[in-house]
Amino acid sequence: WFWLRVMFALGGFAVLYFRVGDLLDAFAPFDLNRPPNLLTGLHLHLMKADAPRCFAALDRAHVEYQRAPVRPIEDGCGYLDAAILTGSAISHGGPLLIRCPALVSLLSWEQHVVMPAARQYLGQGVAAVRHYGTYSCRNINHEPNAKRSQHATANAIDIAGFQTEDATRINIAKDWTEDGPHGKFLRAIRNGSCRTFDLVLSPDYNGLHRDHFHFDMGGGNACR
Repeated sequence: WFWLRVMFALGGFAVLYFRVGDLLDAFAPFDLNRPPNLLTGLHLHLMKADAPRCFAALDRAHVEYQRAPVRPIEDGCGYLDAAILTGSAISHGGPLLIRCPALVSLLSWEQHVVMPAARQYLGQGVAAVRHYGTYSCRNINHEPNAKRSQHATANAIDIAGFQTEDATRINIAKDWTEDGPHGKFLRAIRNGSCRTFDLVLSPDYNGLHRDHFHFDMGGGNACR
């Protein structure tokens, strides 16, 4: 009887695991326009393995995007479920190609972390983000013997700076250690990014990140 009960219990857990998405949709559906909560991480985790769920979240939020043509994975590089962001409240300097789950995380961060912090510390909103790109077929830190970077599958973005509504420029390389509002703003949005991204690396991590934030949805667990 003991092993029979164990088998029933495991079966129940398996059913719950495979139906967790349906349960979330029924009782706590994901809404990109709402601030992250205790269930946001679970929603994002499910989206990484379920592209239709991810694109549906963009559609419900009326995000301006197009599905990117599939680029088959070859030698660790390519993407299968990427989106091209064509319009948003914050400019990215042109269309932005990135995997759908990373895009959902980026938009949530910009709306619920960057904008509130900008109003708190800078007294105005952010008009534009300056970045170093998303997709790049390369290894981590460009090291020849390292494993593929999350950039190799369009699953990451490197943020270098911002421009406010009055055209003030804020650069991570210059302002990260500043004690004034620019530095406080940057440190606040770095800390807030950990609620939506799997891996967050900043100038506090190492010298290679002295001029940018690295965000990705590759399953890592760090906020530095």
